[in-house]
Amino acid sequence: MGDENAKRRPEAKCALVRAFSTFGDDALRDVWLFDQRTHERLYLRDDVAEKIADLDVPRFLDNERYGYVTRDTYRDLYYADYTYTVRGFGDFEQFRTFLSDGDRKIGAFASFDRRPGGYDFGALDDDIADVVAEYPLEAFAPE
Repeated sequence: MGDENAKRRPEAKCALVRAFSTFGDDALRDVWLFDQRTHERLYLRDDVAEKIADLDVPRFLDNERYGYVTRDTYRDLYYADYTYTVRGFGDFEQFRTFLSDGDRKIGAFASFDRRPGGYDFGALDDDIADVVAEYPLEAFAPE
């Protein structure tokens, strides 16, 4: 099974980036995967790379890891399933979700340039769920 996951990993990650890209088109700024220990950048637009060159990326990712705690909190407090979070920043909006299979969860987030009328992030979440359903969860594990 490990060899199969390794073979499917590039395909799975490309499919995930494609889902974000199809959704956001040229507005897609970046795509990242993370788990409890590590992270992986899957896509970074050139102009965004310049803007984050001096950013403490590991610290930023550590902040995203708090989502593991809030996800469990929401599960315990609400009658509906938590599926994603959107944060609005001055120049962009950030979408974060967790790809999951039982207790194993891999975080994914992407940001998009702001646009008039906003985005249908529920549709994006559905598209990501379709991609994740096609691959074993381990194929999305950050390297």
